[in-house]
Amino acid sequence: MKNYLLIIITAGFLIPAAWSYALEVPALKGRVNDYADMISPEAESLLEERLKSFEMSDSTQVVILTVNSLEGDALEDFTIRVAEKWKIGQTKKDNGVILFASKNDRRMRIEVGRGLEGVLTDLLSGRILDNVIRPKFKAGDFDGGFLDGTGSIIEACRGEFKNDTPPGSSPDNESPIGKYLIFILALLYFAVIIVSRFSKILSGGIGAVSLPALVFFGFAPMGFAGIIIFAVIGFIAALIIPYMPIGGGTSGGSGRSSSFGGGGFSGGGGSFGGGGSSGGW
Repeated sequence: MKNYLLIIITAGFLIPAAWSYALEVPALKGRVNDYADMISPEAESLLEERLKSFEMSDSTQVVILTVNSLEGDALEDFTIRVAEKWKIGQTKKDNGVILFASKNDRRMRIEVGRGLEGVLTDLLSGRILDNVIRPKFKAGDFDGGFLDGTGSIIEACRGEFKNDTPPGSSPDNESPIGKYLIFILALLYFAVIIVSRFSKILSGGIGAVSLPALVFFGFAPMGFAGIIIFAVIGFIAALIIPYMPIGGGTSGGSGRSSSFGGGGFSGGGGSFGGGGSSGGW
């Protein structure tokens, strides 16, 4: 009886201690999170552009994470904690993928979001690790491994989802004419009033330009100070209105990453169920 009690007490101390030493999840910096410096700057730039382009077309998020060591942590436990914290993929679509590598442990894994488990199966993930990435990694060609590996992942997932919000619909991509329409109208009104005043002076009465101006704008010409104030207000409004949160945006509730709006990268709220495959090199 005493032995059982001792085991229970020991377990009570060891289990919390094991939890406290779990490897901390690093911050999500972008689509390529190379904490182990395994990827060259040139390859990292190429990967960022490739993964961004894929997300813009298909809404699917693929990210890379490298660490120096798991520090004794279980590979699958660590990567699922990363997936749960980063929330890669879009809400309700769960179309996220994390390609992970631990440099010193020589271990790697593809963590697959719930929405992609039907196309990027455990079997296919294992084949990508074994047949595409492992040969490159064993040869010391980490750039080639990540480039070919992400290429295979994209090929497997392409067409499964589509981006519901084209990049051109973002306020940042609106036409300059649309942004400054109010200012343009203010300048036109200003020009019409100036011309009408000169016309009035020359003709000695109401100029020919004044009457059409009244019909088009719906009110009588203002004084010079009023015109200046109107133009300034129009200019300020033209600068502010395009950036006001009207009709949507890229909030977390929309299920889209902030990367669609051209800002910093973040996960879109996707969930993971442990699908994927692990391997070594």
